[in-house]
Amino acid sequence: MIALSARDKVALVEMLAGLKRDGVTDRRILSAIAGVPRRVFVAAPYQPSAYMDKALPIECGQVMSAPSVTAILLAALDLKLDHKVLEVGCGSGYQAAVLARMVTRVVTVDRFRSLVELAEDRFAALKIENINALVADGLEGFTRHAPYDRILVDGAVGRIPPPLLDQLGEKGILVAPVGTGTTQTLVRVVRDGRLFQREEIGTVRFVPLMDGIAARL
Repeated sequence: MIALSARDKVALVEMLAGLKRDGVTDRRILSAIAGVPRRVFVAAPYQPSAYMDKALPIECGQVMSAPSVTAILLAALDLKLDHKVLEVGCGSGYQAAVLARMVTRVVTVDRFRSLVELAEDRFAALKIENINALVADGLEGFTRHAPYDRILVDGAVGRIPPPLLDQLGEKGILVAPVGTGTTQTLVRVVRDGRLFQREEIGTVRFVPLMDGIAARL
């Protein structure tokens, strides 16, 4: 594990205190966030803001969610230690690293090869060994490792892609921001055989999830 500087330790404590004030009470989520050095996943110009509760730009024109948003997503997933999770939208790899502290296995995919390779370097530096990071079209999921206990979609979609629902295991939960406007509705879907029970959690703001694999980057 990479040691935090004294300044980062103070900033992390303040960030966690802010999450608690905002209603994050799950100790497993707080512990997982505390255990991942967010600075490692942030580009150099934004590292002074690594432990602020705000979204930050990352490579390939993408965005890393604020820690409070990550906490909301994790709570919606209702994670158990023995779960296998598919994350659609690896991004910087930060959220996958947090997930990896809460479940047995994480499969994270992204359309940008550059992001996947950077994330793999960060996982290696942190000695995280229970993540598979792959270049793939996230809207198609990743059938090789299906079914999944949980699926997390880290980008806005107009509707939940049917391939993701197909790859969700029995009693599995999928969480995704659904909508085409500047804000979306965070939706949780629970599989019950051939039925999918849908629940709306709240309003969020995500960049759109694009299909295909990027020809460059």
